This record gives sequence, structure tokens and C-alpha cells, in this order.
Amino acid sequence: MNSIFTGSYITTVVCLIGAFFWGEHVKPGTGLACVFIAAVLGILEISLSFDNAVVNAAKLEHMTPKWQHRFITWGIAIAVFGMRFLFPLVIVAIFSGIHISKVFPMALHEPLKYAEYLHQSHAAVVSFGGAFLMMLFLNFFMSKRNHLWLKWIELPLSKLAGIKYLDYLIVILIVCFTLSKQPMYHENDIIISAIIGAAIFSAINKLAHFIEQKEHKHEADALAHAAKGGFVSFIYLELIDASFSLDGVLGAFALSHDIIIITLGLCIGAIFVRSLTVMLVEKKTLKSFVYLESGAHWAIGILAIIMFISTYKEIPEVVTAVSGLLIILASLYSSVKYNKQEKLTNGNK
Repeated sequence: MNSIFTGSYITTVVCLIGAFFWGEHVKPGTGLACVFIAAVLGILEISLSFDNAVVNAAKLEHMTPKWQHRFITWGIAIAVFGMRFLFPLVIVAIFSGIHISKVFPMALHEPLKYAEYLHQSHAAVVSFGGAFLMMLFLNFFMSKRNHLWLKWIELPLSKLAGIKYLDYLIVILIVCFTLSKQPMYHENDIIISAIIGAAIFSAINKLAHFIEQKEHKHEADALAHAAKGGFVSFIYLELIDASFSLDGVLGAFALSHDIIIITLGLCIGAIFVRSLTVMLVEKKTLKSFVYLESGAHWAIGILAIIMFISTYKEIPEVVTAVSGLLIILASLYSSVKYNKQEKLTNGNK
């Protein structure tokens, strides 16, 4: 296990040293404070994204070793540089109308102004993430599965699998409720962002299913379909990671307005989430703990709801992190209990 996390430990040390020297460069005497902020951001990102690691592992298990490696290598570059650094700059450029070449200097030299622009785009950004993650949540539970954790609700949900467009209807109802709480100037942004989020999830999900079906029908072309499926799964995982990171990226500005410190802190969290994903795959944890995947998707559903609520009411990041962590721990406990009962049953036979 130590070898799996070696890269994470090294990255953490490098990022914290970088945070110290950057803090001293910007304002002498603030190095240790910047190290503390980066460490807190890293911990917060890990606690927010453990369910992300579980979902990633579930998908990664079915990918070829080549695409698994690409997810760990290419994926981490996209996760850190793309989502934690470049994405906020692009969002500010889009919503402020300022050219992106001017946004980065603003982020460095006018962090309060940059944070204000990013805050103005909060409703639209989390609406995209909320819709995407809610579709992911519904797609998982409105399907036939072997192991149901909370049977009293998961069984009825699984029976709704045959009803077309029900997931869209549920997301629409959530968006309508969200709009009823919004000031007028946010409505169009929320509607458009939610539509895009739901549409992108649906498109990627359907494409993945289509390729899987083709792979089963044409065994002779299995390698070609596996390559295409690997690429689609890679994009799918990156979009899931992006949706998870939205909340953390925006919430990070509550602790610091310095884009470099924020990127370093979130980088620590992103690297550890990737390591957790690898550990879950290599240790076959999802097969050993049968309810863990269900717990992760319940945490995703709660995160999606929190994202929509955050468009009109501020919710502390710690609430999101703790709620998701408690659900994951509860599903782990139920899995351990299930395994013990299975051993007793098999032992009595």
C-alpha cells in the first residue's frame, strides 16, 4: 500500500514546500500560514472526493491496463492543471467578458477582484455539476443490481429502470425548485448549465453502452472497440472528476484568494484521490465491500442536492465533506456486517 501512495507523499511535500516559498515571495513571514492553508485544502479535497475515488474504481476495473495507466498519468495532469488551475480562469473569462490572457494576471495581482468574478459564476457552475452528478446518481440506482444496501428505497428505485426519461424529469423538477429560490438574473445561467450537465452525462453514458454492446456482438473487432470504450470511459471519468472538483474549487476561496496556494492545496487532494482509486482497484475493495459503491452514489446524490442548494444558500464545505464521509463509513460497516453473516451462513452449510 505504501508504494501506491509514494507519489502522493512526494507530491504533498513538494506542494507544501512550494506553498511556503510562494507565501514568502508574496508577503514575507506568511510562508507557514500558506503551508497550513494548502494542507487544509488538501485534506478537504480528499474528504470531499472519497466517493469520487470509489466511483472511479468501479469504472476503472473494467478498463484495459493501458487506459488505466492513462487515467492515472494523463488524468492527473487534467485534474490538477485543467480543473484546479485552468478551469477557474476560463470560467472568469467567460462570465466577466475579460480575455483569458488578462485573467491570470488578475488572479495573481488582484485576487479579491478575481474571487468576486468567480463568485458571480458560482450558481451556473454548480448547476452544471449538480445536474451531471444527479444524473449519475439516478442512473446507478434506477438499474438492476445484485446487492441493494438500503433496500427500502433502492428496491423501488430499481423498479423504475424501465421508465424512459424519468431521470430527466427528476432533474427538471429539482432545477424548477432551485429556480423558485433564485433572483431573476441567475435563472438563465442555471437553466442552461443544468441542461448542458444532464445532456453531457446522457451522451457519454449512451455512447459507453453503445460501444459495450458492439464489443459483445463483434468479438473479432474486440481490440478496436476496447480502445474506443477505453477512450469514452476515460472522458467519462474525467467529467465525473470535474463535477466533483467544482464544489472544492469554488469553496477553496473561502480559505484563500491566492490561486497558486489554492492550486497547490487542491493538487495534494487530487493526487491522493487518484492513489485511493488505484488502491481500491488493486485490492479489489469493491468486491470485498459490496455496499461501498452504493454508499458512494448516495454521497454523490447528496452532493448534487447540496450543489443546487448552494446556488441560493451558502453551505460550509465541512458539511458536504462530513455528510459524504459518514455515508461511506456507514456503507463500509454494513459491508463488513454482510461479510460476517455470509461467513456464518457458509460455515453452517
